[in-house]
Parts: sequence; C-alpha cells; structure tokens
Amino acid sequence: MASTSRPDEASVERLRSHLRGVVITSDHADYDSARSVWNGAIDRRPFVIARPAGTADVITTLAFAREHRLPVAVRGGGHNVAGFATVDDGIVIDLSAMKGIRVDPVARTVRAQGGALWSELDQETQAFGLATTGGLVSSTGIGGFTLGGGIGWLMRKHGVAADNLISADVVTADGELVIADEEGNPELLWGLRGGGGNFGVVTALEYRLHPVGPTVYGGVVFHPVERAGELLRFYSEWTRSLPDELTTMVVFLSAPPEQFIPAEMHGRQMIAVACCHTGTAAEGEESLKALRDFGDPVADVVGPISYSALQGMFDASAPRGIHAYWKTHHLPDLPESAIDTIVAQAAAMTELFPLSAVHLHHVEGAVARGSSDQGAFSHRDSRFVLNLLGQWMQDATADSHISWVRDSWEALRPYATGSPYLNFLGDEGSALARAAYGADTFARLTALKKKYDPTNTFRLNQNIPPA
Repeated sequence: MASTSRPDEASVERLRSHLRGVVITSDHADYDSARSVWNGAIDRRPFVIARPAGTADVITTLAFAREHRLPVAVRGGGHNVAGFATVDDGIVIDLSAMKGIRVDPVARTVRAQGGALWSELDQETQAFGLATTGGLVSSTGIGGFTLGGGIGWLMRKHGVAADNLISADVVTADGELVIADEEGNPELLWGLRGGGGNFGVVTALEYRLHPVGPTVYGGVVFHPVERAGELLRFYSEWTRSLPDELTTMVVFLSAPPEQFIPAEMHGRQMIAVACCHTGTAAEGEESLKALRDFGDPVADVVGPISYSALQGMFDASAPRGIHAYWKTHHLPDLPESAIDTIVAQAAAMTELFPLSAVHLHHVEGAVARGSSDQGAFSHRDSRFVLNLLGQWMQDATADSHISWVRDSWEALRPYATGSPYLNFLGDEGSALARAAYGADTFARLTALKKKYDPTNTFRLNQNIPPA
C-alpha cells in the first residue's frame, strides 16, 4: 500500500469548493462531534471528514482520497461496534446528510439514501402500513446494518434486511457508479446482501416492503434472574413451535427504573423475553400465552404497541457515546450445559451494571429458509445468535467489561458453530471475519472484491481481501 500524501491547505480548499456538501478539518468548530461515532471507546482523528450532499460529492471525495493516498472510512449511522466508520489520518466519507427516502406503496418498495437511520425509514414506510426488517436500535444506520445481514423483529417472517435488498447504488473505488440489481450486476447485489461495505460506497438502497403495523403485538416479560435457568429451558422448547410472525429474544439486563418494574427491583439483574408478533392482536395473544403464563413474572408489558415504538424499545440501552466491546456466537441449539453456562456467565456480569447485557436472539423461520444463492449472508441454520455486550460509560471500568465478554465467549465456544454474526463482530482480525462466511461463500466474495476493489481501498470493515 502506497504511503499517505498529506494534503496541503490549498488541496483541502479545492475539495471544499467542488462539493455541495461540507468538508470538516481539525480547525472546524464541529470537528470533535463530527469525528465521534456511537462507540465512545473509539477515539480517532481523521484528517478530513467529508459530508457529501449527493453521489457526485462521493465521487469527487474518492478522487481526492486516491490523489493523496488517504485511507477511506465510510460512515452511515456510525453505529458499528468496531469503529470502522472513522480512521486516524485518513478521510471519512460521512453519508449522514444523504437522507432522502421515497416509498412506493403500490409496488411496496422503498428507496433510501445511505445516510438514513432506521427510525427515519420506519417513519416513512409506516405512513403506508409497510415495513422491512430493521435494526433493534432505531438510531442504527440502514446501510451498514443491511450490508452485514441485519437481524431484527421481522426476520422470522420476512428474512434479514439483506434478503429484502432489491437494488443498490454503489460508487466504486475508481469513482464509477454501479447499479446492482437482479437485471444489472446481480453478482454484486449478491455480495452486498451480507458481504459488508467491501465493494464501494453504497449511496442508496432499495428494499422490498411488507404489510406491518402500524400496530403490532409485542413488548417484554420480566422475570427474576433466579428463574433464568428454568426460563431458558422453557424458552428453548417453546421456540421450536412458534409461528413465523413471532420473533423473540432473551435479555439479561439491569432492571430499568420504570414504573412497571417494582421499585425494589430497580437496578437488579433480571432476565426478560422481548417479543414482536406481526399478525392480529388475537393471534399474538394466543402465540404468547404460554410465555406469559410461565412462572411468576415481575412485570408483563406485552400488548398492542405501535411498530415504531417497538423498534425504539431498546434505544435507551444504547445511548450515543457509550463505550462498547461485544463478542458473538451462532448457537445451533441450547443444551442443558449451554444454558447453565449462560446463566453462570450472566451472573458474573452483575458488578458491570447498569449497561452490560446478554442478548439471545431466536432466528429460524424465513431466515433458515434462505440460501447462499440469494446473498452472502451465511450460517442460516443456527437456532440462536448470542451477543455478549460489555458496555460502560467510563474508561476506568473498561478492563473488567472486556475481560467478562472474552471469558464468557470462551466459556460458550463448545456450544457454538465457531462463526460470528457479522454485525455484532468487533475489530477481531481476519480469521473471525472469514469465519462469518462458509468457505465457498468467502471464495466467491474474494473474487467479487477483486473485480470491484482490487486495491482494497475499502478495507476499514470486516475485510474481504481481493482474490
């Protein structure tokens, strides 16, 4: 890789004069806020932050990066836990000003620019009672989430976000605009469906929409953590027979200071099952009856809820600036010993409250029925995706959080496939990035990378090297 040629002030001014968008350097009043990303543990200082107003600005910015041999980071929502949306001494292409969204309610499609967030996309699509699989935190950007697969509340009925991607506008490293859809460049579309941001800057995405909302049936049932083993054993069997309309996840968390939680439980560790049913209220009530009847819940806040509100249900647990370190597993099943290990590792999390958590997502359904032919998203045969979330607000506690995540991940390795879920993967090196795909899929991706990014310009990601 050629060394960086630091641009002089005149070069930066020329870039500024050629963009409709904004160029931010270290002397700008907004530099510190502009360089920050969701994960507050990431502290990097780009040389230039460009906020394109459109695709032409992206092309111009990439030409500037090529001329000066600057490393390139691409930011949509900036929510990636690994911090790939920023870079030291390089250029950030920040798409946050590109938020145009257009819904076609007849064709049931939506086209959105790469800087849109899920809350913004949902607001537009829900006006027509439509939605596509989105993130569990509404401030997540649509681009990175989709390109990494995208598990969410609609996945068991409608597949992951990548399964619903029907076209994308991609600016390649040499500045060419490529439209990827089933008729033109279908192999690139296949790679974008789970291959991450390896092939270019995705300036627009088009999705298939489905009738959802505006009201769904969902919420959370809270139990004391002392019942965790019993609840997980029930959950493992109960989820074997759920309808596709119902998506659920188990969460070990610190009880929030909400009115529906008894005051004496605030701040204590709990286990909860969160859920979303996209059928009728009567169907949702029937599907969730066994869960709601199980044990003696501390709180049950399940019922009719707006889909947009349910999409933002976990927003408070992931504030911008939180320090985060995550590790992830695919779990083919939940044998007794795996349940015991999860419970033990969650118990060790108590001193790390209030922000650390364990998430266990039930998958199957439409996700399992997908195939490697439709996209690069892999490992569809696992019943569960486990995410271990070390999260804190002060640097002083970083070591204990990171150690807990790593110890828990190691303890659960015997029950896992050895393959991480891409969107929950930190900056853990090439071996785990490769393990996120099967060998055949990875080989196909490296060939695609060679075609569209042979010099690996887009390497600040879960990187796929050119073949």
